[in-house]
Amino acid sequence: MCCAFAVLACAAVMTATPAHAGRSCESRKPVPPQVIERGMQLAAQTSAALDAEHARSGARVVALARAGQDLTKYGLRYSHMGWAYKTAEGPWRVAHKLNECGTAVGHLYRQGLGEFFLDDLWRFEAVYALPTPEVQQRLLAVLQDKGLTRSLQHQPYSMVSYVWGRKYQQSNQWAVETLALAMEPATVRTRDQAQAWLQFKGYEPTTLKLGALTRMGGRVGSANIAFDDHPNDKRFSDRIETVTVDSVLAWLQRAQMAAAPVVVTAKK
Repeated sequence: MCCAFAVLACAAVMTATPAHAGRSCESRKPVPPQVIERGMQLAAQTSAALDAEHARSGARVVALARAGQDLTKYGLRYSHMGWAYKTAEGPWRVAHKLNECGTAVGHLYRQGLGEFFLDDLWRFEAVYALPTPEVQQRLLAVLQDKGLTRSLQHQPYSMVSYVWGRKYQQSNQWAVETLALAMEPATVRTRDQAQAWLQFKGYEPTTLKLGALTRMGGRVGSANIAFDDHPNDKRFSDRIETVTVDSVLAWLQRAQMAAAPVVVTAKK
């Protein structure tokens, strides 16, 4: 499965459909033991870092991301994000959206950190950003309510969906639209209202420079890539505006909604 741009440990799945994130939907080879070991090591180090944040400040929610595929040619470091929250039982879990492999639909999942980082990572590195106490409190209320968590979920999926469009929704898009719902529950009840809030708060998407041949190849070769939701004037001038982890982390800090991102790297 591909996401916008994981099977071990506890995994409480919102839907039972198999999915993967942050890489191509090619037939998978058996995962080498050393890859499993490093993925679990990254999960353990991330858990320790988040527990330290909890002990220091009472943190209960963070924006958590991974590097599931190589996006360096687009100037991006991370491919997929979700909201990690500390459960009453103690472990951290991640609420995030995944694309069902080989299809144009996405579903929501709750996973433990071990599963979140066992998805054939491009780079064994995590990044998290600690929201302000108010943002955490509002997000936690949504993440603990399965109905609210699903309320802005939109199944039709394109990994390059237009940031201000409603035809498709990719993984990172669900995450920021759900943030809007959490911050303005009285007025944000639809995706267009969530996007209006994001615009009001100054969110700026990443603009990918994708030529016609790249767009055509992506659309023909992958069920989860579509460009027909992008405005013609932008699409045909090779400007694909979409939600990326890097742009979300920069915006959260710029809007003073979260602290500077913290990087966790698995030891070799």
